[in-house]
Amino acid sequence: MKRAPCLAAMSSAVLAATAFAADAGAQNETPADIVAAQIRTQGFRCDKALDAERVSHAPNAAVWILRCGNATYRVRLTPDMAARVERID
Repeated sequence: MKRAPCLAAMSSAVLAATAFAADAGAQNETPADIVAAQIRTQGFRCDKALDAERVSHAPNAAVWILRCGNATYRVRLTPDMAARVERID
């Protein structure tokens, strides 16, 4: 059974990507790239991740607005569950 990454792992990945991006010569992975990668694994299309804005800091879930080149999505990341993705444009 394939499990979605938990919220803690996603949050850690976002924080790590942000910290590494601040260093010279680091990978250019942004929170938008990380959230886009998650929804792509679930079959959603995100041609180019343009921006991701975290709109909820609830303890059991994180909600992001992800802008892609082809669509805008509301993505709810919950521990040990697949992301809930809703196209909003």
